[in-house]
Amino acid sequence: MSKKLIKSGVIVSVMTLVSRVLGLVRDVVIANVMGAGVMADVFLFANKIPNFFRRLFAEGAFAQAFVPVLSEYHTKDEKKAEKKGDSDNDEKLDVSLDETRRLIAQVSGTLGVIITLVTLFGMLASPLFVILFGGGWFVDWFYNGPESVGGEKFELAASLLKITFPYLWFISFTALAGAVLNTLGRFAVAAFTPVLLNIAIILMAVYGAEYTQSPAYALAWGVFFGGLIQFLFQIPFLYKAGVLVKPCWSWHSKGVTKIRKLIIPALFGVSVTQINLLLDTLIASFLITGSISWLYYADRLLEFPLGLFGIGIATVILPSLAKLHSKNSPTEFTATLDWGIKVISLFGWPALAGLMVLAQPIIMVLFMRGEFSQNDVLQVSMALFAYLSGLLSFMFIKVLAPGYYARQDTKTPVKIGIIAMVSNMAFNLMLAPFFGYVGLAIATTMSATLNAWLLYRGLKQAGVYHLSKNTKIFISKLVLSALVMAWVVYQLSNDFDVWLAMSFAEQVLQLIMCIGGGVLSYFVMIAILGVRLGDFKVKN
Repeated sequence: MSKKLIKSGVIVSVMTLVSRVLGLVRDVVIANVMGAGVMADVFLFANKIPNFFRRLFAEGAFAQAFVPVLSEYHTKDEKKAEKKGDSDNDEKLDVSLDETRRLIAQVSGTLGVIITLVTLFGMLASPLFVILFGGGWFVDWFYNGPESVGGEKFELAASLLKITFPYLWFISFTALAGAVLNTLGRFAVAAFTPVLLNIAIILMAVYGAEYTQSPAYALAWGVFFGGLIQFLFQIPFLYKAGVLVKPCWSWHSKGVTKIRKLIIPALFGVSVTQINLLLDTLIASFLITGSISWLYYADRLLEFPLGLFGIGIATVILPSLAKLHSKNSPTEFTATLDWGIKVISLFGWPALAGLMVLAQPIIMVLFMRGEFSQNDVLQVSMALFAYLSGLLSFMFIKVLAPGYYARQDTKTPVKIGIIAMVSNMAFNLMLAPFFGYVGLAIATTMSATLNAWLLYRGLKQAGVYHLSKNTKIFISKLVLSALVMAWVVYQLSNDFDVWLAMSFAEQVLQLIMCIGGGVLSYFVMIAILGVRLGDFKVKN
């Protein structure tokens, strides 16, 4: 099992790396075209709302509820196939998944009706969503008219949402297809798919602006077409796997009913981070222009290591944990969770250390051109420092939460989610008046840390997982190595003014030298401290 997990983890991480690199290119293009001004704030807002619902209906709560049930059905079909003597032929397994195909048809049909209604409502009621999550703009529009800065943002946001909301429909079915393929052990397709969205947005930003009212509209259409292309891309792979089925409405079927019972609390529990980010957006709409953009760019840099390692590993272990639970293998279940914690610790600590030291140079090299100013670099770096203090917490959540959902326990995470969200609200109210948008980032980090700790405590109390002495020693070695790496990178780096005086080519070369020296020092240090590949074996 260890080799299979590692292979799957590498595949997902490599594909995710390609996606994240293109995601950074996309953000560089957005920063160049719109900077951190009015249009940037509004487009990022219009993109965030459908993405929030995507986490609810697609990649977040739905996936956490759907994958364990699908794995259960898949396991039963595998056992039936084994009895028929087909267990040695993967292709035969794929075409003998009768119950699995039936569940997929029922879920896709039921989800399709719901998501269509939500999408249509979102397009028709786009001003309402702007009022809910961009209240500051609405207040300015109401009292000072559409010619005010806030009024302009309000009307533009309502218009852009009508274009970006259909992305929710496309990405929901894309996520459903990805969950199915992941359960069948075909991780590469779903991991690669986000690349297509980034390409679509980049192409529309570069070539579509001249055909639209403004760059913001071009980017919005990029989101629309990106969602459509992702949806169409998955279909041939579903057909090849033998699971391309005709959707049917089946609200009361056994499988859908089971998923419904799991998804209702998971809608809240899994989406706590997203809800917190939307609350941040609401409060930021009352702050100075640029606040939403600065938080966005900082969050995108945080998402690079989080998506590459945290989400990548979580994607791999959820189907494995669900199957182990179905097979009643508690020892392997615990070992798989421990493997996930070790892997994200291996990459999470150096990512934290490196980004802390090189935050401003990285932001400068990536974004400081066109409409993105030196002041924007400083503002984004302050938000990034706040977010980075919770990087490991965000990563641990991604690995610990599947420990509940794989066992079809959605009640415990939702209780924890309520505590974390209420705490975030309190932290926002305490910190935003004094620290502005940076206070929002600090509050998000504090609530995520609380969330991670409560998830771990719950698993420990349930006897499912706890950090062993060996794992604690292992993590301590990684932390020490990351500290050494931070010192090395700091010595190789320069002051902010020196970076500003460099040409772009000099900045890139200096940054490569700093990153290369840091990576080398980290791996040399962990080797000296005795970290070996054997530490990542899943011991049954």
